[in-house]
Amino acid sequence: MRISMQNGSSEDGPLAGVRVLDLSTVVSGPLCGQVLGDLGADVVKLEAFSGDTTRRMGIPDACGFTGWYLQFNRNKRGLAVNLKTEGGVAVVKRLARTMDIVLENFRPGVADRLGVGYDALVAENPKLIYAAISGFGPDGPYRDLPAYDSVIQGVAGFMPTQGGDNEPSLVRSIAADKASGMTALYAILAALYAREKNGGRGQRIDIPMLDSWIAFILPDVFQDRTYKAAPEPGPGLSVHRTWATKDGHVVMMIVEDHQFQALCRTLEREDLIDDPRCADLISRFMNAATLFADLESELLKWTTQELVDRARKLGAPLAPANGIPEMMRDPQAIHAGVVVEADHEEAGTLRYIRNPARFADTPTSLRAHPPKLGEHTEEVLRQAGYSAEEIGTLRDGGAIA
Repeated sequence: MRISMQNGSSEDGPLAGVRVLDLSTVVSGPLCGQVLGDLGADVVKLEAFSGDTTRRMGIPDACGFTGWYLQFNRNKRGLAVNLKTEGGVAVVKRLARTMDIVLENFRPGVADRLGVGYDALVAENPKLIYAAISGFGPDGPYRDLPAYDSVIQGVAGFMPTQGGDNEPSLVRSIAADKASGMTALYAILAALYAREKNGGRGQRIDIPMLDSWIAFILPDVFQDRTYKAAPEPGPGLSVHRTWATKDGHVVMMIVEDHQFQALCRTLEREDLIDDPRCADLISRFMNAATLFADLESELLKWTTQELVDRARKLGAPLAPANGIPEMMRDPQAIHAGVVVEADHEEAGTLRYIRNPARFADTPTSLRAHPPKLGEHTEEVLRQAGYSAEEIGTLRDGGAIA
């Protein structure tokens, strides 16, 4: 789907009027800031002179864009500030006076050492909501350890489940980072609501990546340990798997009895409907080893498309194991416009993953491409009340670029 960058405006979104200062880098914070921007907030992205790390994760084009950077920084204005100068710190403090939200993902203590931590900013703006994402949170034995997505995944306990019968395996996506960003998002929205109820007072929110990832990925995996007195669970067959077909793979989740019956009809194995092993969900789990072997051999007799067509007609929850090219050709994905194209005057046609929320009255929008480094520095500072002379002084002193 091709869209214009005028596809909505910040005044239309549910967060119209909310102002955000995004001091974060890489993925967790920028994703949170991007979604706030999608929802209509005015998001100002502050970068060091070297730029967000994702500008260097890949080969940047002439605008300084990489695919990594582009996918996490739309709907923001950008300025470049040197926080190692007094002038740069003063800029952040001045901007923060007019903000509703400050978002950062420094290591614990770094923002305070720079002079832009919660205490320094809330002193001049008590309504401020200050969201700090960090690897392990502001306290505890791991507080000061470096934390990246793979490190968080390693500690969180899910890798053996992901690996199945093989060695422990990472989710091959920066999933813990993204879970942290979305945790920060809902926490910020809740804090905005709380501020409305308590007389306009903001608060600090800490979002540890480890806690966020565990809370997101483990509830279903943890179910065998829900009852403390229960015995330690043993290994079992996973239903979260792919199934080979004649020419590819499919996935399925058969829970209800009528769904299993539909699968039997899809495979032309109606005899399994009356098989005692398959009488109900518990029976199917108890006999999974032999039942799965039967299903594996039956699925290999069909092509992926044959199975998908028959399953959808008969009511079995089965789908192809699409790659990205197949997803982009999928009729539902095309209909929903999950991938949109927008023209950039210098970078050419860019593709974005569309915000999935569909508001009836306050739609999300794609208003602006990610900013070039320092693209809106003067615009943002003028809006904050800086004069042309003051801006010149900051630039001459190395505080802004």
